[in-house]
Amino acid sequence: MKKDLTQGSVTKTMLLFAGPMILGNLLQQCYNIADTLIVGRFLGADALAAVGSAYTLMTFLTSILIGLCMGSGAVFSVYFGRKDLGGMKRSMCASFFFISAASLLMNGAVFFGIHLILRLLQVPQAVYDLMYDYVWVIFFGIFFVFLYNYFAFLLRAVGNSLIPLCFLGGAAFLNIVLDLVFVMSFSWGVKGAALATVIAQAVSGIGIGFYAWFGMPELRPGREEIRLAGQNAPEILRHSFAACVQQSVMNFGILMIQGLVNSFGTAVMAAFAAAVKIDSFAYMPAQEFGNAFSLFISQNHGAGRQERVRLGIRRAAGVSVLFCLAVSAGICLLAPKLMELFVDSGERQIIAIGVGYLRVEGAFYCGIGLLFLLYGFYRGIEKPEMSLVLTVISLGTRVLLAYLLAPRPSIGVWGIWWAIPIGWFLADLTGILCIRKVGGYEFMREKTC
Repeated sequence: MKKDLTQGSVTKTMLLFAGPMILGNLLQQCYNIADTLIVGRFLGADALAAVGSAYTLMTFLTSILIGLCMGSGAVFSVYFGRKDLGGMKRSMCASFFFISAASLLMNGAVFFGIHLILRLLQVPQAVYDLMYDYVWVIFFGIFFVFLYNYFAFLLRAVGNSLIPLCFLGGAAFLNIVLDLVFVMSFSWGVKGAALATVIAQAVSGIGIGFYAWFGMPELRPGREEIRLAGQNAPEILRHSFAACVQQSVMNFGILMIQGLVNSFGTAVMAAFAAAVKIDSFAYMPAQEFGNAFSLFISQNHGAGRQERVRLGIRRAAGVSVLFCLAVSAGICLLAPKLMELFVDSGERQIIAIGVGYLRVEGAFYCGIGLLFLLYGFYRGIEKPEMSLVLTVISLGTRVLLAYLLAPRPSIGVWGIWWAIPIGWFLADLTGILCIRKVGGYEFMREKTC
């Protein structure tokens, strides 16, 4: 199933295409949220801190592969908008060979340097062994993360956002079932939670690969496309590298924040672990709407539909702001109850720290919502380097302010919390000011397409 995003109502087209992507990414969050809920409830605060800190590490590692796949997906979508299937298939081959090699190299590197990584994260000795046990198993899922995301971005590039959702939904359900079996029935501890995630990732990655190969033969490269794949390699490398650096810089900054959080002890680690899951779940729809918007822009940019791109900018901004305002209100009001989903109600210190984080970040979700749209816009118009610039501004501000403010006794962890929205809004301002200069587009009065 393919969908042409250059036709039809702009708002309706974007929302219908984004819907399965939003649901899919929310389900993807279930991989680690299931671990966190079950581990926090049945294995205690130390295990929760270990799994939560490992989540930040894995997010950084997998963001490298997701960034590579995301950049390639933008290229696929532009070719699809141009109706150039031959060029698209050559790009598919170049991308697959390149990213699969990168994933295997990264997988070997993290196994070799696992103790060094944990020391750099300043993991307290009380949870060091638990975190080691968890990540040693979870690292086996890295290649499957590549498989799923490569084929998911390929299918989305041609307008098919439903099939990736189906495979991810099945994997999320399997993850939860296996978590309950391995942790509660078999008593395998954090290793069991990690193994459940790896098995679910393998099912989704291998399954969607089989679907793309056998279910969509019109996208299957032939010998000629494989032989000529090198012609498209420079373009793939440029887009994939820019998106990869953007994603890895973003998550490396988060990883540096995790190291700073770890220095405040187990209570802050556990609170941050739970609050980040809630935070990520809350703004994830805005993130996936930004990714869907990027593919909408890619197809229309490739087809030369500039007026449709301009109208899409206005409509997407309105949708994102309205959604983020609603979510901000919900998070600020429900923060204590949301924390109690992850932490026993008797852990008052952990809950209070987590509520403080959620109310600071939750009040400013419009900032991150607009930033995701700006990332998607610049990828879509083949200016991926600009997305990287915005990421550096956002994360650079966050890390710099956090490390300057947090050591002050009168500020402490509040400095980490407030640094995040400040970084979002500085990047937003830069991205908006550059839309016309860099992309040749501007916010205009709406016209029909």
